[in-house]
This record gives sequence, structure tokens and C-alpha cells, in this order.
Amino acid sequence: MQEAIILAGGLGTRLKGVVDDVPKVMAPVNGRPFLEYLLDYLENNVIEHVVLSVGYKYEVIQEHFKDKYKSIKIDYAIEDKPLGTGGGIQKAFEFINGTKSLVLNGDTMFQVNLSRINEFHFSQSARFTIVLRQVEDVTRYGSVETNYNNRIIHFNEKGEQFGPGKINGGVYLINKSFFTANNFPEKFSLEKDGFEKLYLTQPFHGIICKQYFIDIGIPEDYQKANNDFKLFGY
Repeated sequence: MQEAIILAGGLGTRLKGVVDDVPKVMAPVNGRPFLEYLLDYLENNVIEHVVLSVGYKYEVIQEHFKDKYKSIKIDYAIEDKPLGTGGGIQKAFEFINGTKSLVLNGDTMFQVNLSRINEFHFSQSARFTIVLRQVEDVTRYGSVETNYNNRIIHFNEKGEQFGPGKINGGVYLINKSFFTANNFPEKFSLEKDGFEKLYLTQPFHGIICKQYFIDIGIPEDYQKANNDFKLFGY
């Protein structure tokens, strides 16, 4: 596994007033764009090629990173119009050379062991693996339920469940065949049109990881990332 897609088209609406008007992945954390930290993490895990799925003010990202970051080759899957999370990933897969790719949310740092994810994906003969995170309160995220075979058996929307549980950690390992087999439209939601419509008839596998996790989508956690990353010496 040497390729990854990062969803980098977020507007950062909930960070307005805290962060300048830039794509959310460019929100500065201790003087560096959040996206740099994600790319450092991927390089440390021997990822060689990254496709950035971009839209809103993508020129800001492209001007900063150009076509390479350290040892990572960068391509841009540019959305001229919003394609939804699923449509954005599907378009980005046009730039993927292999049969599968890691996919990351660009506003989330989840420092999972990628070798373990790849081994799990292979052992399950999976086409779509979702990395899950146990949290104390699932209210903000929604939750995910799995059975003894690590197959996902239900997705709960935000507000349906409260208290501790498993959430979608925003890290996926996806085979190209998932998109070719389902004949999705150009624009679709991965969550609504993919997960929630297909999980009863197609296997989605979930692996629980316990490593450091943060989503910078709200001001409180954005500030926490600034504090945490400084403490970690990033």
C-alpha cells in the first residue's frame, strides 16, 4: 500500500472567526498547515503517492505544495462543482495506479498503524475497510456497530446514540472495484448513498484502532491540536 487519497475540499465553516478564509486542511497549527502534518504521517508510513481531492480555493493548496512534498508525489483531483464525499473519492481514484488506496479525511489526524490496516483488509478479503475509534461520547459523530466477524451491521446518525461507542475514524482502505461494481453517479454521498444504502447487502469491514485521534472541525479541537502537536514536538 503506497498510495493515499486525502479529502481536502472542506470549507472550514465552523472554524470561521478562528482561522482565515482558507481550505480547512490549510488551517495553521503552530505555524504550519494541518495538511503538512498529515503528509508527514503518510511519509513516515512509506506512502509515496498522494491524491488531494480539492475544490474550495484549491489554488491555495496547489500553490503551497505544488507536485511534491518531501518524498511524496502529489496529484490533484479538482472538483469544478461539489461532488459529495463519494463523488470526490471516486474522481480521485482516477489518479490511483494500484488496485486499492488509503483514504483520509483532511481535517482528521488518526495515527493508525497502516501495516495493520492493510493486513486486516487482506485477511478479510475486504473491498472496503473502515477504521473505527472508541470514544467516550458518540453524539457529535454518530456511531457504528459491528458483529463478531468485524462486519459493520449498522450506522447510527448523529443524535441517535449517546455515550461511549465506536465512530467512523475517517480513515478507509478501499479497493477500486468498489466503485466499478456499484456504478455510482458522478455526485454522491459516501455516507448516505454508500454506507447506509449498501451495508446490508455488501460487506463493509471495521477495525478498531486506539491511537491518537483528533478532528479539527470545531474551534475547541482545533486549539487542542495546536496544544497537542506542540507537546508532541511536531
